[in-house]
Amino acid sequence: MSDTTSSLRTFARWSLSGAMVFAGLTHLFWGRKEFQAQVPDWTTRGTGFDKDDVVIVSGVLEVMLGASLVVLPGSRRTLGNCLAAFFVGIFPGNVEQYLKKRDGFGLDTDRKRFLRLFFQPVLVAVALWSTRDGRR
Repeated sequence: MSDTTSSLRTFARWSLSGAMVFAGLTHLFWGRKEFQAQVPDWTTRGTGFDKDDVVIVSGVLEVMLGASLVVLPGSRRTLGNCLAAFFVGIFPGNVEQYLKKRDGFGLDTDRKRFLRLFFQPVLVAVALWSTRDGRR
């Protein structure tokens, strides 16, 4: 792997780490109410959790995954897989936000909510690519 590719992967991983920690803290503190717009209604049925509980749990997971990308370099590939799975797991919330026309974080039109759906596969790809060393 070239030095440039390695540097790009490192930059992407650190950027993703920072974004995840920031997003997690947002879930836990100042953005809790808005994140509830992304929680699918079905996640609270029969679980004993309300939407705020789901936001808190996902925020804790985001902080842990984001920080782990930096502090556990020996587990990079596993963490990339876990983060990609996390992004896939929260995708139904983005779909529900679009389908039920729920506003949140500036996603206040059908167009913005629809375009947001295409961002999730990019996050999955970055999580996987940035945690690989280029070898099979």
